[in-house]
Amino acid sequence: MVLELFRDAAGDVPAYRRFLAEQGVDPSAVSDPGQIPLMTKDGYHLRFPLPERCRGGRLEAAAMVALSSGSSGRATVWPRSERDEKPVIARFAQVFRDGFGADRRSTLAVVCFALGNWVGGMYTVAACRNLSAAGFPVTVAAPGNDIDEILRVVGEVGGHFEQVVLLGYPPFVKNVIDAGVARGVDWPAYDVKLVLAGEVFSEQWRDLVAARAGIGDPVSGVASLYGTADAGVLGNETPLSVRVRRFLADRPEVATRLFGDSRLPTLVQYDPAARFFESAGDGTLAFSADGMVPLVRYHIADEGGLLPYPEMVALCREHGFDPGDGPDLPFVYVFGRSLFTVSFFGANVYPENVTVGLERPGVSDWTTGRFVLRTVEDADHDRHLSVVVELATGAEPSPERAGLAAESIRAELLRLNSEFANYVPASYQTPRIELRPADDPEFFPRGVKHRYTRR
Repeated sequence: MVLELFRDAAGDVPAYRRFLAEQGVDPSAVSDPGQIPLMTKDGYHLRFPLPERCRGGRLEAAAMVALSSGSSGRATVWPRSERDEKPVIARFAQVFRDGFGADRRSTLAVVCFALGNWVGGMYTVAACRNLSAAGFPVTVAAPGNDIDEILRVVGEVGGHFEQVVLLGYPPFVKNVIDAGVARGVDWPAYDVKLVLAGEVFSEQWRDLVAARAGIGDPVSGVASLYGTADAGVLGNETPLSVRVRRFLADRPEVATRLFGDSRLPTLVQYDPAARFFESAGDGTLAFSADGMVPLVRYHIADEGGLLPYPEMVALCREHGFDPGDGPDLPFVYVFGRSLFTVSFFGANVYPENVTVGLERPGVSDWTTGRFVLRTVEDADHDRHLSVVVELATGAEPSPERAGLAAESIRAELLRLNSEFANYVPASYQTPRIELRPADDPEFFPRGVKHRYTRR
């Protein structure tokens, strides 16, 4: 699959021909995928004009374009064709059919992703509409990330369907459910299901949200998608993958042996005929995918790895757990983006944006510019953006200074990061600030290269 896509792109995509020439690669001499250079966003997408990255050099052949934010706030454009949507629709079909029985039950799909040019919303609307066109009794509503409108749609229309599916970023969907509970919404009456994307969540979080939404079976009723702006949905949770993940959540020693990390990653299955994954050799992932802008050995830089289906099932049984039936497809596990970003309500929050906030007058004179960006979870399992800020030598912490830093960072995030401005609800946009003294051993130890993000 990779070689075929490589040869096709080398002959049909002007930018890719130039890229290979710069790398000293003769396409006719390549006989093994390992000879093909890795493609990166910085080394490929940001270096060549957009039309040249399209098939035939024709941007006008795209059916639509989607945008995602970069670290500077400058949008990256991703052209799409109907051909691009087919593998994405297949992943939605697997979730709706195998998990929700939506091929035979009338279903209201409520899209809670931000609408507009951002990737998640319109792509999800298109996928759900295509399910309807394929014969699924699915009707789509697209209120976007407006809680009042979501609850209005569910209240007015949801009772006419056998089930209601909410699709959105995990923390936002939880906010929707909690707001509904506070307003007296009888969620169990709607037989709610959830499709989530953009962030890793715990199995405790899955159980909590399922209980509040009245979802009787969290294994089949809550499904996560692994997607990216670059190529849409790459893989999806299945009831099988969720059962395996829940087993591993209760057996951290097995999870550590399997993943090489004590963190519990997102665990999904994927179709290698449509999205061919491989390890980039440094604990991160690369994949190949056909489309309007072909991606050949594209280094997505997400931390994770791959496990064949037989190996995963055998490991579970070795430890006394039978995961049951499921699709005979390989697994990919994903911890998240390795390039120092934090995902919050589906928005990539970049250290560069926070840096600008700490450089503003009134803040920069009592801070060093070093910080640690992360998300934290409160007792109610709501997530918040946290920034631990290093004080300048001799500077003292105070609530007033914490408030100044929080407002300055919030203002720059809204100014520089369109995803943050459009994905994150206003009540969650102000970060929680913790002021630490200079050279604090926990967050700012001396003699160690500083990392600006932490999980």
